[in-house]
Parts: sequence; structure tokens; C-alpha cells
Amino acid sequence: MLSFDGHLIRAHSALGGVEMTRRKRYSAEFKREALRRADEPGVTDALVAEELGINARQLHRWRAVAKKDGEAAFPGQGKARDEEMMRLKRKLAKVEQERDFLREAAAYFARESK
Repeated sequence: MLSFDGHLIRAHSALGGVEMTRRKRYSAEFKREALRRADEPGVTDALVAEELGINARQLHRWRAVAKKDGEAAFPGQGKARDEEMMRLKRKLAKVEQERDFLREAAAYFARESK
């Protein structure tokens, strides 16, 4: 892996091809919100990572930086759309939980009415 101008570049030599990947950037607010959500009771890092489409190890790294640097953590330049994406993923996860609950309730009442 090579780093160039703040981007991660992966060289892939299988069959002589080269694969280049840019590192995703997240805003400070996105990172803080992700950590706040992960710190809620009954919520795991794995769940938050799945909701946000990131790796749980990323949350661990962000938590370490936040613990070390406090309010000065995450001075980078993340993308503004990250907050909207995070909000929509949280909303989707909540709606999916509600749907699953209603599905289970409907199945329960269907069994009881027989």
C-alpha cells in the first residue's frame, strides 16, 4: 500500500493489473456521532459499524483518537454528505427493527387466533 496526497493507493499485481482505491474520509461530526451511538446502552461497535457501512476496527481507532485528543480530535476535512448518510442509515435500521417486530407480532397473533 502506498500513501499519496492523503489517499490510500493499493497496487494489485494479480494478472498484471493495478487496482487503486481511495481512502474514504469522514467528517469530525460523523465520527463523533458514530462514537456517541456506539456508547449508547445495549449498542455494540459491530452494530454501529454495520449501520454505517464501516469496519468496527475503524470505530476503535476513532475512539482511541477521541480519548487521546478530546475535543481537538478529528480536525480533518470529511465530506458533508457523511452526516446525511449516517442519519439515513440509522433511520433505516430503526425502520427495519420496527418491521421485524411487527412481523413477529403478526405471526404471534395469527397462531393465537387458530
